[in-house]
Amino acid sequence: MPPKKQSARKKPAPKSASYETGKWAAAFAPRAPGEKRYWLVKSEPTTFSFDDLTHAMNATTQWDGVRNSAARNFLRDGMRSGDGVLFYHSSTDPQAIVGIAEVVREGYPDPTAFDPRHHGHDPDSDRGAPTWFAVEIRAVAPLARPVTLAAIKAKPELAEMALVRIGRLSVTPVTEREWNTIRAMGE
Repeated sequence: MPPKKQSARKKPAPKSASYETGKWAAAFAPRAPGEKRYWLVKSEPTTFSFDDLTHAMNATTQWDGVRNSAARNFLRDGMRSGDGVLFYHSSTDPQAIVGIAEVVREGYPDPTAFDPRHHGHDPDSDRGAPTWFAVEIRAVAPLARPVTLAAIKAKPELAEMALVRIGRLSVTPVTEREWNTIRAMGE
């Protein structure tokens, strides 16, 4: 008797931990009408700089290739159109927040996960239950003065900033107080 043919089972969409508790619960809490939230995205300037963003068509880019579950959750479940974004140059000297951007398209399946030619290709990704997500951001303005990581670490009011606490994540939430402090430092 021939072996039974196994049905192809689709990989379930990734589940996230409950957002009601935990360090970043506020990033996922229900929003008041018109409420704006704030985020930080990182890029190595040799890969994609703030200057590259300002010179992109409509000063807009797809923020893709993120392959960390926590950062994916911020992209997928946290970021909304109109939210403010701090653009951070990492792996350079000095590391610094160099510009302001905004979210112009909310989370959608990251097409690079399905592209075998892309370095972010994930052969386990399923278009029917995507694992990875992207957003689109648009450049608003460069900071008049970059805000270095050293300057951020020296400010007591920024001691709890996600950039300082979990520095390896490529997408992190920023509180309104942190946003205002960084903006003032960059003027």
